[in-house]
Amino acid sequence: MEIKRRDFLKVAAAGGLTVASNAHPALAREAKGRIKDAVGFLYDSTVCTGCKACVSACKQNNDLPQSSSTPQDPLWDNPLDTDSRTYNIIKLYKDGTGAVKDREKDGHAYIKRQCMHCVDPSCVSACPVSALQKDPKTGIVTYNKSACIGCRYCQLACPFNIPKFEFDKTFPQIRKCQLCDHRIPKGDFAACAQYCPTGATVYGRVEDLLAEAKKRLAYKPGTWQVYPVERLGGPVTTEREVTPYIQKIYGEKDGGGTQNLILAGVPFEKLGLPKLDERPDAQRSETIQHTIYKGMIAPIALLGGLLYVVHKSTKDHK
Repeated sequence: MEIKRRDFLKVAAAGGLTVASNAHPALAREAKGRIKDAVGFLYDSTVCTGCKACVSACKQNNDLPQSSSTPQDPLWDNPLDTDSRTYNIIKLYKDGTGAVKDREKDGHAYIKRQCMHCVDPSCVSACPVSALQKDPKTGIVTYNKSACIGCRYCQLACPFNIPKFEFDKTFPQIRKCQLCDHRIPKGDFAACAQYCPTGATVYGRVEDLLAEAKKRLAYKPGTWQVYPVERLGGPVTTEREVTPYIQKIYGEKDGGGTQNLILAGVPFEKLGLPKLDERPDAQRSETIQHTIYKGMIAPIALLGGLLYVVHKSTKDHK
């Protein structure tokens, strides 16, 4: 059966007019807000020295095997990015000579990449079997391997490219940071923060972390200030000279907000973080889906168009 271009365009136009005349954008739901006692961490790139103690601590406390990017020398654990064996990683930004830390031109900076534990997660919205869920108390995005069907929609939905599938396993599952939620009942917290020697990653309630981040943005560059280490309100602190910050808290509103927040002295886009608007992708995608499928208008229009094409193409045949 041959479908002529003219007939195809007629069908497309007819379907578009039908949908446009009958469907009105239906807001699927309101954007979700932060849970009151949600937990996360504040990562300050200007404090980070790139030691990767957080990467090592994460692997040790989550029983993760090594991930080597050099097969000829597999003794070293040197992943290039997060994968099914690596939940968090420190990456390097460098420009020109890279001589000065936390400077965009001829400078370098570090960035910590892992699950951001979004306020309104796209991975949770995209999962058809609720294998990914947001804890109602902590806000941590958790994964249930027993419910997962391996569709990997979460990988496609995540704007940070975080969920990773175990392609090398007979019975694979999705792997991602769960903020060491197995350590919380024991009175511990995220290992990446607890074992960070400089205080580049500090753990706490998100509302308190936001207050800490805003306080740092108000510091005068060149002055010496006290910075917490490991967790907010903990016994360990350090004093350091303030480096100029980009006047923005990444994750405060980006993509609807995240529970892991970031400060830096180099533009976030240069550090590889996606530029997101304040509206959550999950709310946007659900609104589109609800609009298209409202009253089954789009499927009916498509089916009617296909029937029209078939009729036109076969009316002269028995």
